[in-house]
Amino acid sequence: MENEVKKPLEKETKEDTPNEVSIEKDKDKHTDVTTTETGMPRRKFLRFLGLGSFFATLGAAILGSFRFAFPRVLFEPSPVFKAGFPEEYPVNTTSAKWIKENVWIVREEKGFYALSTACTHLGCATRWIKSENKFKCFCHGSGFYKDGVNFEGPAPRALERLKITLDDDGQILIDRSVKFLYEEGEWDKPDAFLKV
Repeated sequence: MENEVKKPLEKETKEDTPNEVSIEKDKDKHTDVTTTETGMPRRKFLRFLGLGSFFATLGAAILGSFRFAFPRVLFEPSPVFKAGFPEEYPVNTTSAKWIKENVWIVREEKGFYALSTACTHLGCATRWIKSENKFKCFCHGSGFYKDGVNFEGPAPRALERLKITLDDDGQILIDRSVKFLYEEGEWDKPDAFLKV
């Protein structure tokens, strides 16, 4: 009986030889499968793809961090502009010549002052009504005298005066970034009124 048991074991060892051959065939098949159509092994291709993705992401992150060195800035036009020579403005008139700059220029016998066109209620644009000799805001009905003081409607305060001076070349220079408030007593400051 012992011999009978050994014989099947011997058969199994003999059958192992064809299995080794099939494994070698599978290895050949496996190497064929791992190469891409271009002839590059798949493992090498995936490594190349992974490293390429990593460095592309790293490069984008570095470029993005350099973008912070150059902040996005809104460049606005200068608030200072020249409004021509004093002789261009007749006495006792209100000029709408610089309405696009949001400025009214008022000429009196003693000199000039510049008013902002923005209503002090909600910032709507005011208009000059020559027949009534007043500025009027048509959004909510606020009214302002020629000097900019409010007298009707919901506007809580007078129109803002802007800095007005003479430039070296003799032209009127207006600076919209400097404002003078009536209720603060700033209309008496030298740059709030240009004497001629």
